[in-house]
Amino acid sequence: MEKEILEHGFNFNRRRFLSTMSLGIGSVALGSLLMPDLLSGKGMDDDGLAPGIPHFAPKAKRVIYMFQNGAPSQQELFDYKPKLREMFGKEIPPSVRGTQRLTGMTANQASFPLVGSFVDFKQYGQSQAWVSNLLPYTSRIVDDICIVRSMYTEAINHDPALTFLQTGSQQGNRPSMGSWLSYGLGNENKNLPNFTVLLSRGVGNGQGVYSKLWSNGFLDSVHQGVQFSKGEDPVLYLRDPEGMNRHERREMLDNLSQLNELSYQEFGDPEIATKIKQYEMAYRMQTAVPEVMDLSKEPDDIIKLYGPECLVPGTYAANCLLARKLSENGVRFVQLYHQGWDQHGNLPFEITKQAMDVDQASAALVTDLKQRGLLDETLVIWGGEFGRTSYTQGKLTTENYGRDHHPRCFTIWMAGGGIKPGMVYGETDELGYNIAKDPVHVHDFQATILHQLGLNHEKLTFKHLGRRYRLTDVSGKVVNDIIG
Repeated sequence: MEKEILEHGFNFNRRRFLSTMSLGIGSVALGSLLMPDLLSGKGMDDDGLAPGIPHFAPKAKRVIYMFQNGAPSQQELFDYKPKLREMFGKEIPPSVRGTQRLTGMTANQASFPLVGSFVDFKQYGQSQAWVSNLLPYTSRIVDDICIVRSMYTEAINHDPALTFLQTGSQQGNRPSMGSWLSYGLGNENKNLPNFTVLLSRGVGNGQGVYSKLWSNGFLDSVHQGVQFSKGEDPVLYLRDPEGMNRHERREMLDNLSQLNELSYQEFGDPEIATKIKQYEMAYRMQTAVPEVMDLSKEPDDIIKLYGPECLVPGTYAANCLLARKLSENGVRFVQLYHQGWDQHGNLPFEITKQAMDVDQASAALVTDLKQRGLLDETLVIWGGEFGRTSYTQGKLTTENYGRDHHPRCFTIWMAGGGIKPGMVYGETDELGYNIAKDPVHVHDFQATILHQLGLNHEKLTFKHLGRRYRLTDVSGKVVNDIIG
């Protein structure tokens, strides 16, 4: 067996070793198990720390990421630009537009007239942050959140931009952020997956959300995100088949484990041990998942906080409430995707409805975590994949317009997890087209998230096909100015 492991050169980290020992394969010397890959750096970071051990004391334990898929328009939500209103219908100056690449949807427009927000803004809280009238609930929590107005990306279309934010690469087939955190920090609750995904859809134009966004990539499959659905079975194929009871299921898994152990002894593939762990997790989830997904015991004040739609499975409000329950039960990374923000046309009508979908529940999640004493240890994120243009796409009227994709600047907000509250970071120019101060690249954003969970983004690596990969690829820096 030692020879097989050495010949195959499979990744063998501490967690896999413990899994192997639990299978009864304890006769192999420790050095034989660990030497081939750990000495080469595979499965360990550059400091030689095994996954599951933070590089330094973390500020946060968990992440809830409320992803607004389709790219919310910052001009209508958080980035107040009165100058845009003054210049309604005027051509965007060439000095502002520059030589930016355009999408195929506006590249052939003969004119690029500017358009300001149809909705008014006010300042709120001690931070005096400008927030749109479309977000009355979010305006109440401005002193609990950090609004970052200077995010930017290279990607100009939805799929590569979304994939870039989630995996650090526009091409896909890389581990998602949740998978990296699962790999780097391990699991807090043995009865629930470390990384869960919840989907919802609003009234606007929705962009596709694909399973590659919560893929484990080249990491062990145990780190893949688990999608929870709104149906009777939150996790497909988790329930015992008709005619099988719990005792029979346990007996079947024990027999299957023995067969897999024989396969492991023959082939030496550590992924077999991972599969055994997944079967055991699924068995434990049969009890844990229904309990977590049950909202019937939530008190009336919590239902009122999130709004009545939180009792309707599959809605954004229900997913926000579930995110809180999953997070407080130790799920490391809870990913929400809410579709419908792609407003190339009819923006005033669609964004009004879309904002109503998410405003109350998003603010409620922050408030709920705070009153439970969980916000300090939970990093909450809200935002999309890029921004929207300051000029209109298509026909412009005083009542209606649309906005195209804009990678040069967009807005997100973060709360809890050691992030400074009541802060507005970064600025765009007076037309909201270019960043004027404190730019934050996608890799900077990712590096900061990892930092808050005690991980050095340059040292959390995995060797694959002869190269050490990381979430932030070969760039990124921690945005220390927003860290408390």
